[in-house]
Amino acid sequence: MKLYDNYITNIRSAIAKDKSMKQTRDHFDKSYSGFDSLANRLFINKNEVLSYKPLNSLQPLSDRVGKLNFEDQKLGEHPDFKYLRKTNGSEYHYITSAFIDIKNSTGLFRKYSPDVVMVITNIIQRAAIHTCVIFGGYIQRLQGDGLFVYFGGRDVSKRNSVVDSITATSMFTYFVKNDLKNVLVEEGIDDINTRIGIDFGDDEKVLWSVAGMGECSEITTTSLHTSLASKMQAIANTNGIVVGEYVKTYSHVEDNYFDWVRNGSGQIKQRYIFEDRKNRFYYKALDFDWLSYLKKLPFIYENDLGELFFEADKGKVEKYRLDRLRKTSALLSTGSAYTNQQGFISDRSSGVKNQQHRFHYEQEDKVSKKEAK
Repeated sequence: MKLYDNYITNIRSAIAKDKSMKQTRDHFDKSYSGFDSLANRLFINKNEVLSYKPLNSLQPLSDRVGKLNFEDQKLGEHPDFKYLRKTNGSEYHYITSAFIDIKNSTGLFRKYSPDVVMVITNIIQRAAIHTCVIFGGYIQRLQGDGLFVYFGGRDVSKRNSVVDSITATSMFTYFVKNDLKNVLVEEGIDDINTRIGIDFGDDEKVLWSVAGMGECSEITTTSLHTSLASKMQAIANTNGIVVGEYVKTYSHVEDNYFDWVRNGSGQIKQRYIFEDRKNRFYYKALDFDWLSYLKKLPFIYENDLGELFFEADKGKVEKYRLDRLRKTSALLSTGSAYTNQQGFISDRSSGVKNQQHRFHYEQEDKVSKKEAK
């Protein structure tokens, strides 16, 4: 199952409706508002606009790992700290912060009206919100097409908050890089991508309080690591996730998933995201290999084209993986294997045909030469 099929379907439907409405758009009464407006006519199901729940294709993931009730979400008000509104006090408590930014969405304006751009970017943002909430994220703030999310709370372990953040953002990044890209390429639109920064701040380093006043306020954090998350997003590569070294420490994920942030030529962009030379504190920014991480999740399997799918049954996931290994082995042994540009082996002749090779060991070569004499 592809988790974001309904989101992609809605984007395709909006684009198709927009094309069919072009002839009448010049005569459309722009004074209309509400669900009679052009933008809202582009939605297939108006209930999806009003509902906070994930679309049907994402619901199985919510059933499998869902950690929060969608109805409990309120922008800028983490439920564990909302009491601070009444006390006007503050509290130290750890949190994981994630900044998710959507890049190049302004390119949509070259082809579509603001109505269509609103619909497309809104659907993308909802996909991000739904994914984060499924994995225990609290939406703190919407920033343009992106968002700022907290993971963690009183009843969540530090490790789980970090793991939840990298899992949610990895899944959303896959959606943007693959599913969404396929739609936009068909439409001849410049690639929209995402860049994400994540950092973890421990109890003594994160201060919760109320920012602003009255209705113009939010429950937020004052922390070096909240600020560093946004800085990490800024240095992330296209469709990349950059994390602070505390994320690596608390996640207990293998070291091989992390590396220095590098540019296209392999040179290190920036080793440290923060330096305090007086106190000898040097904080690393690390690139996270989100694709390899996703492939190791117990509910994700990969087909022979390298596409990732969701399966709620862990046993079936293992069966898919074993079947793929057997198929690859059979193709290699019969000489009918092809490797595509992404390095995946299949029987599709669009790739490069694998050649049979004979490998020799040095000792065997010496014996053969002696026998030849």
